[in-house]
Amino acid sequence: MRCTPRLLYAALLLATPLLAADDQIEQVLVTASQQPEDAAKLPLAWSSINDRDLALIAHTHINEAMQQVPGAWIARGNGQESLIALRSPVLTGAGSCGAFLVAADSISLRAPGFCNVNQLFDANTEQAGRIEVIKGPATALYGSNAMHGVINVLSAAPTAGEDQNLAVEAGPWDYYRAKYRYGNTWGAHGVSARINGTTDGGYLDDAGYDQQKATLRYDYDGSLWQVSNVLDMANLNQETAGYLQEGYKGYEDDSVKRNNPNPEAYRDVWSLRFHSRASRSLGDDHTLVITPYLRDNDMKFLMHFVPWQPVEKNDHNSLGLRTSLVSELDYGTWANGIELEYTEGRLREYQDKDFSPNQPAGIHYDYQVDASVAAAYSQLRSQVGDNWELIGGVRLEYSYYDYDNRTGDGPACEPTASACRFYRPADRDDDFSDWSVNAGASYSIGADDIVYLRAANGFRAPQTAELYRLQAGQQVANLDSEEISNIELGWRGNWQGQLEYDLATFYMHKDNVIFQDADRFNVSGAKTRHYGVELSLDYRFAEDWYARLDGTWASHTYDNNVELLGSSVDIKGNTIDGAPESFGSARIGWNFPGPDNEAGTVELEWVYMDSYYLESANEHQYDGHSLLNLRVTGQIDRHWGASLRITNILDEDYAERADFGFGEYRYFVGQPTAAYLEINYQFGS
Repeated sequence: MRCTPRLLYAALLLATPLLAADDQIEQVLVTASQQPEDAAKLPLAWSSINDRDLALIAHTHINEAMQQVPGAWIARGNGQESLIALRSPVLTGAGSCGAFLVAADSISLRAPGFCNVNQLFDANTEQAGRIEVIKGPATALYGSNAMHGVINVLSAAPTAGEDQNLAVEAGPWDYYRAKYRYGNTWGAHGVSARINGTTDGGYLDDAGYDQQKATLRYDYDGSLWQVSNVLDMANLNQETAGYLQEGYKGYEDDSVKRNNPNPEAYRDVWSLRFHSRASRSLGDDHTLVITPYLRDNDMKFLMHFVPWQPVEKNDHNSLGLRTSLVSELDYGTWANGIELEYTEGRLREYQDKDFSPNQPAGIHYDYQVDASVAAAYSQLRSQVGDNWELIGGVRLEYSYYDYDNRTGDGPACEPTASACRFYRPADRDDDFSDWSVNAGASYSIGADDIVYLRAANGFRAPQTAELYRLQAGQQVANLDSEEISNIELGWRGNWQGQLEYDLATFYMHKDNVIFQDADRFNVSGAKTRHYGVELSLDYRFAEDWYARLDGTWASHTYDNNVELLGSSVDIKGNTIDGAPESFGSARIGWNFPGPDNEAGTVELEWVYMDSYYLESANEHQYDGHSLLNLRVTGQIDRHWGASLRITNILDEDYAERADFGFGEYRYFVGQPTAAYLEINYQFGS
């Protein structure tokens, strides 16, 4: 089955009679300006998942929650691994993760230049206060990496009164999870604690994981200063399963689909972040905000996806400072800021046994990069008359890398090797100066409707792995920063308090795209084109029914002919691999009455994934899939609650992600029907 705009329209017609009741959709956004602001008239494409919806989804993997964001697809790997698509195809490669800025409380999870494709498992999304998403290049408050968008995981604020809850959960294949939350406020002081731990035996053979996360927050609301301190920690110990490589549609073969071709694979990850956001008024019209922060990331894993299977260990430590002055003036809100960050990052790759003369045992790479980033920005939001709202900003950012090779310069092989895979460049330094500008306007066409137009550009400096982890004799990678230009038109509004809608159309063009060519050299120069439509609907009726739809139709194509690694054909105009034309989800729910006026919820969800190509030549593809999920949650009494989630009700055979490489179809196999039961206890009277 192939999804088209007609199919999305039909889904809307089917959903319309099943109107729903619920609270009004949250119209407060933090991410755009890093201050809580009314987002209803903001000329910007954004989405938000609040804590109530996150509790209902109770995701075991972040892709389950992000299916409710138009334009976003988090492709699930094994365990907690993932790849991000946000107004883009699923991007792969050493620096592809640099196309997205993934943040916690607006601070990047990883330092610019040191991204990781799996970085979302560093965030406590399971117990977030809210997840906010900006689609397309972000505002001037965000720099390198905020190209295709921003995913911002916001910590939960302290509650006004005591809130203490303990939940335990069990599922198939030895899945167990415990979650604890606590919140309270005493006068000027407030605390919030969110802690969870998970153990999972894994659906595939030898593919389980143990994971722990904690978010601790202390707020102080004084007469002069308001301070929010947040400590985030995450740990993951995973036995990783590799791609299933059992031929076309191998995920449908019951005799092999649970096979793990790499039982020896593993991934160990630890991360810590701390920030303190302090703000105070400077007179009646100005607010000073100072945010020092630190981050510490450590990862070690077996590179099971290459035949010689080396081990990689990478880590980085950062210190950063953000300062901003927010002024409430007669003509609008004006934010000006300076940001500074210093990072020490290290990468080491080594191999225990000889594989071939070109992939020998020993150290392949061992280097350190000291990175400095400095940026200044200015962003203005202004209301003109009763109907117009304008926004515009500019940002200038400078990045400097000081690279130190801590092993021998040149090839990692003996002189007799015919084509050594690994090349270590000599010590060097690189710097990049980039700027971005954005401008938008919204016009109120009624009391509850706005249309908006926005233009923006974004950038990302090359990642350190692209510059210094070279192959096949490339001695220097002379790379430029990637750039993207975006224009979008949107319509957002509310019809009679029952139907809320958000429609965005976009066109983006990306230049200087970094890729690996046919000689395995990291080079700049590819161009890509992206355009599409994102739609979100929330329809409510009779105070206890709702129907929601989040859908995307988009085209992502190569815009020039480059010699990509593994492709020898003219690819200009071809669809980029990992880019489904349509995807999304629809939900029908009923809020049923419970004890003490606490409503429970029954929700049926349809998840759709269109077919997509698996390589740049567009000769192989995945056929797509449709899934049904059921969620039920409610209170037994004022203390005890329970929830039941059944995923893939129809027991469809599908792939979470498909790929074609080394001449073979490769799949991450989707799980069959699974049921998860949670029991929770609310403390207090």
